[in-house]
Amino acid sequence: MKAFIFPGQGAQYIGMGKDLYENYPLAKKMFKKANDILGFQITDIMFDGKDEDLRQTNVTQPSIFLHSVILAHVMGDEFKPDMVAGHSLGEFSALVANKTLSFEDGLRLVSKRAQAMQKACKLEPSTMAAIIGLEDNIVEDVIRSIDEIVVPANYNSPGQLVISGSVKGIEIACNKLLEAGAKRALPLKVGGAFHSPLMEPARVELADAINGTSFGNPICPVYQNVNAQSVTNPYVIKSNLISQLTSPVRWSQTAQNMIADGAKIFVEVGPGTVLQGLVKKIKRDIEAYSVIV
Repeated sequence: MKAFIFPGQGAQYIGMGKDLYENYPLAKKMFKKANDILGFQITDIMFDGKDEDLRQTNVTQPSIFLHSVILAHVMGDEFKPDMVAGHSLGEFSALVANKTLSFEDGLRLVSKRAQAMQKACKLEPSTMAAIIGLEDNIVEDVIRSIDEIVVPANYNSPGQLVISGSVKGIEIACNKLLEAGAKRALPLKVGGAFHSPLMEPARVELADAINGTSFGNPICPVYQNVNAQSVTNPYVIKSNLISQLTSPVRWSQTAQNMIADGAKIFVEVGPGTVLQGLVKKIKRDIEAYSVIV
């Protein structure tokens, strides 16, 4: 069985999607439609813009979504997923790829998500950090003892857990986790505490948009971030997607469950190679690669 996986924020780079635009009429049509929906020329930033512009959340998230979804479309008959999953933002790409969402609705939701998150980040100084070399339960125990908002955000692979919270809380947590034996505690260059309670204002705003969007029956199961489980019911998919912004991304558990359910090959669709690397850390002998068109 083949699993198609879709990356999240951080995989962006200048020039992403330009080859698709120049070589595939379908891709050009979809990029032009995206410019119209968003109300600005996102292709100018993606193809030839500046890094600082591409790093703006309201640009980054739609850019990665567009690259991933359009790449899946130009694959044509080669895109035959038995299951899909996406990391954080990538879950929206996965839901378009398995036809739960239309391309247009998916892009509108991603744009709304990015704007809502950007607003939430301005309400309170917050950040994230990657903790390397500790078991998940030790990280959880340490941060639970801190009298600040600090929570698990991304269970990326065994020995790699990203935490999220207030600036002060993350600073305290990094020091305590290094004392507890972490090999590294790396503050991340992000705009705020994604996948934490500090994203509640964004969750509320995005929930209205998600509830007002039509979700169809998918062509294959999606393994969602919130519970790492196989889901096909559109109503459950919608509910889990609403919860995603304030809940941890259970990527390690997702990959493990996909493998347990029969996934033999993982295909990363979109910019970068981060997810296939994480999957190989979870199971070393698994076949994982990127799409080449």
